[in-house]
Amino acid sequence: METDTHREAMEYDVVIVGAGPSGLATAIKLKQINADANVCIVEKASEVGAHILSGNVFETKALDELLPDWQSMEGCPLKTKVSKEKFLVLSEKSYFSVPSFLLPPVQHNKGNYITSLANLCRWLGQVAEGMGVEIYPGFAASEILYDEQGKVRGVATNDMGLDINNEKKDSYEPGIELHAKVTVFAEGCRGHLGKQLINKFNLSENSDPQQYGIGLKEIWEVPEENHDEGMVLHSVGWPLENDTYGGSFVYHAENKQIYLGYVIGLDYSNPYLSPFEEFQRFKTHPAIKKMLSGGKRISYGARALIEGGLQSLPKMYMPGALLIGCDAGTLNMPKIKGSHTAMKSGILAAETINEFISERVSNLSVYEEKFNSSWLYKELHAARNVKPFFTRFGTMLGVMLAGIDQWLFWGKMPFTLSHKHADHETLIKAKDAKKIEYPKPDGVLTFDRSSSVYLTGTYHTENQPVHLQLKDSELPINYTLNEYDEPSQRYCPVGVYEVHQDNESETPIFVINSQNCIHCKTCDIKEPSQNINWVTPEGGGGPKYANM
Repeated sequence: METDTHREAMEYDVVIVGAGPSGLATAIKLKQINADANVCIVEKASEVGAHILSGNVFETKALDELLPDWQSMEGCPLKTKVSKEKFLVLSEKSYFSVPSFLLPPVQHNKGNYITSLANLCRWLGQVAEGMGVEIYPGFAASEILYDEQGKVRGVATNDMGLDINNEKKDSYEPGIELHAKVTVFAEGCRGHLGKQLINKFNLSENSDPQQYGIGLKEIWEVPEENHDEGMVLHSVGWPLENDTYGGSFVYHAENKQIYLGYVIGLDYSNPYLSPFEEFQRFKTHPAIKKMLSGGKRISYGARALIEGGLQSLPKMYMPGALLIGCDAGTLNMPKIKGSHTAMKSGILAAETINEFISERVSNLSVYEEKFNSSWLYKELHAARNVKPFFTRFGTMLGVMLAGIDQWLFWGKMPFTLSHKHADHETLIKAKDAKKIEYPKPDGVLTFDRSSSVYLTGTYHTENQPVHLQLKDSELPINYTLNEYDEPSQRYCPVGVYEVHQDNESETPIFVINSQNCIHCKTCDIKEPSQNINWVTPEGGGGPKYANM
């Protein structure tokens, strides 16, 4: 894409795309070791943290390196230490509890904190700004800029004030070009620009197909007698079938709140499966229902998470740029944690950038040398076979094999299992699939999508270009509906995609309610023909998560 000559251009040493854990860690570390570095962060959300969603049990390992005195720093939101843990295997009406001492060490959470990652990022953003980092929320990086040699030279934010036909409205403002010696892409899972970089520079040439999950989360306020502050619970089993990877988290946070969620691998095969409905069903299990009795749901959200691990990591450097955190895929799947690994990747990025801009190294390839000699690499290497065990052998046998791998071998088995398929390749045809009938929501314990999306605070400016782009507008009706009964109706956690019947012709119409989009990226990942391309809407749009 040619850049517009009327854009204003700003020069920085480093431009970081995304104010999540990895991007903020990069900025803070770089200013610690090079106070003169000119650093800018652009964040598409209306404020830092507004698009951040995670479970979240936070491991402080990387934070201890980045800010050793964080416990005494004003405003740090890490307050609730994990005090007890449970792991349940659920059947429809009952369960059995796996003793904690049988769980592999990777799943122990002693010393970790139950927290809101959104609030942790807000605090890290304040720390970064106090060090001189310029943070611009509400500005979405929509285009990668290259120089004449094909080197990344920065990004451009999208033009504001365009209508649905890309015509200028009265409120039109051109985007801004941000030029840098190094651009860091830290957009989170399935980054819009990161995906382009992986394709342009063939960064995944020697990697397995990436793997993803969809994580859905609610926050409940519950009566004091149902609350056990500091308790962490995970489960596998019902309501999912054995061949579908997934499980729950239930974290008892401060202020009589429970962080409740469900993660389902996006490699599932049944096009009639609805992650949202499975999450709602999960809450009706007797062991979960009793915790929520008398409580009130106050928040909802969803976000894709990246699960491929070490064997799916792309090359993370290219001329002029680095790809870090969940934009690359550094989440530790058996730990169910990606924040500390993302932060460590940012710390390593800052060290690399400082050497590069001070001309101690001639290119950014030193990043992967640092990565491969770090505890982050060792952690991901030890975790590399866990997801393939589940994918190949199902949940129950996968749990046992993963336990053997992590307990007896400490993740050092003398082989690495590969991921055979990308997630969009795994759906079977509708005619071969078992239909799933989900119960109607009761409005007390279980809910519909409409009431749920309301709790996300999602807003997009009206009459703007649709950011959910179809490569072939006819494909959903002419192919996907016939072959898969249009699964986007079910895999989207907020009902963005619907199939309506035309009143006159009685022919089906594919409807995109883009104003409801919470930027989870599930459609971009799971659509079987890869026909949906998620691009950045106007900056500031999307969800506005408070405590997720």
